[in-house]
Amino acid sequence: MTKMYKIYFLLIAILLFVGLLPNQAHAQGQRKVITFSGLVVQGDSAYGVPGANIYVLKAGRGTSTDYRGFFTMPTWEGDTVTISAVGFQTQRVIIPRVTDMSYHVVVNMKESTTMLAGVEVLPFSNEEQFKEAFVALQLPSQEIENMEKNLSPRQLTNMAMAMPMDGSLNFKFYLNQQANQMGNRNFATTIPLLNPFAWIELIRSIKRGDFKKKSRD
Repeated sequence: MTKMYKIYFLLIAILLFVGLLPNQAHAQGQRKVITFSGLVVQGDSAYGVPGANIYVLKAGRGTSTDYRGFFTMPTWEGDTVTISAVGFQTQRVIIPRVTDMSYHVVVNMKESTTMLAGVEVLPFSNEEQFKEAFVALQLPSQEIENMEKNLSPRQLTNMAMAMPMDGSLNFKFYLNQQANQMGNRNFATTIPLLNPFAWIELIRSIKRGDFKKKSRD
């Protein structure tokens, strides 16, 4: 019986070995499906890049990042994944052989700067024509007189003095009045006629002739 059991065990082991070997060899030669996921950010910052394209060119499939820059998609081991976005340089990631069924990455996208040549738009074909047209330019005398009149220092001063205050200036004036009232609420009201400093300033004004200048004007 012992020899019979040994023969049975040997036959079972041979059958199992012969039956499993082709399946294992087939499994080792076949690529695994990997869940590829990650975060696409702007350079070294933590700001995600929304709408970035994640694409496997050979397989013809891909996805895009959400508003936070996250993505996930199924891939095969050894696939080359292209990551692109408007305004950034294209990045490529090769899916390696991993022990588990997922692979996670953080992709730092570098900005792509394109320098364009300057464009100068002129109404004339060359500089000489512009100079000739500028020298030959003649403005009507009435327009020149109106311009000098409206832009004179006296006219601008009168316009500035007559211009009413806007909302911001009215609010500022109101705050100043409130601040003055709060600051002077604990002080007695003074009469200018009894203020010696006011009399001193009046005497100085008379000596300087301030009132004569105003009367002449």
